[in-house]
Amino acid sequence: MSDRTGIFAGDDPFKLARAWLEEARASEVNDPDAVALATVDPTGMPNVRIVLMRRIEDDGFVFFTNYDSAKGREIAASGKAAFVMHWKSLRRQIRVRGRVSREDGAIADDYYRGRPLDSRLGAWASAQSNPLGSRRVLMDKLEQMRSTLGEDPQRPAFWGGFRIDPDEIEFWADGPNRLHDRFRWTRPESRTADWRVARLSP
Repeated sequence: MSDRTGIFAGDDPFKLARAWLEEARASEVNDPDAVALATVDPTGMPNVRIVLMRRIEDDGFVFFTNYDSAKGREIAASGKAAFVMHWKSLRRQIRVRGRVSREDGAIADDYYRGRPLDSRLGAWASAQSNPLGSRRVLMDKLEQMRSTLGEDPQRPAFWGGFRIDPDEIEFWADGPNRLHDRFRWTRPESRTADWRVARLSP
C-alpha cells in the first residue's frame, strides 16, 4: 500500500506541482516560480541559472527566454534540460528532467503581451548572453527600440517559450533528522504507460 499521503497524495504530478506552487505563493518572499535550470554545452560542460517557470500545464513546464541566449542554444543542441524548484519557507523542492521543445505560438504571444512595456522592449534590446560594452549601450538600445517599435511591440522571433516534457519528476520534503521524504515519478519514453512512483531513500 502506498504511503503517499498528505502533501504527496494524488495521481497527477502536474496537479501536485501546481498545488505546491500555490502554497509557495503565500509564503515565499520573492519569485515562488523561480527554478535553477541546468543545461549542457556542446563539450558536456554544465550550465545552471535561475529562470522563472511561468506555466505548469497538464503535460509540461513552460518558461520563456531569448532563443539565442546560452541556454537557448544549449537546449536547441541537446533537446534536454533539468531544473530544481526550491521553496525554503516550505522546506520542499521539485526536481525535473526531460526533453524540451519550443513553445512558439499563441502561448508565447500571450505571455509576451502581458509583460510590462519596458520588459517587452528589453527583449528586443538585449542580445542575451553576448558581450556588452556597458550598461549605457544597453539603455541606448532600449530607447532606440522604444522609438522604433512604439507602445505595442510584437514578440520578436528570437524570443519565446520552452516546454519541458518530463521523463522524471521528484517531489522532496524536509524530514526530521534529515530523514526526508522523496518520491520519484517516472514514465517511459513512449508515453504510452502510466507514471510509476517510487519512494527514494533520503
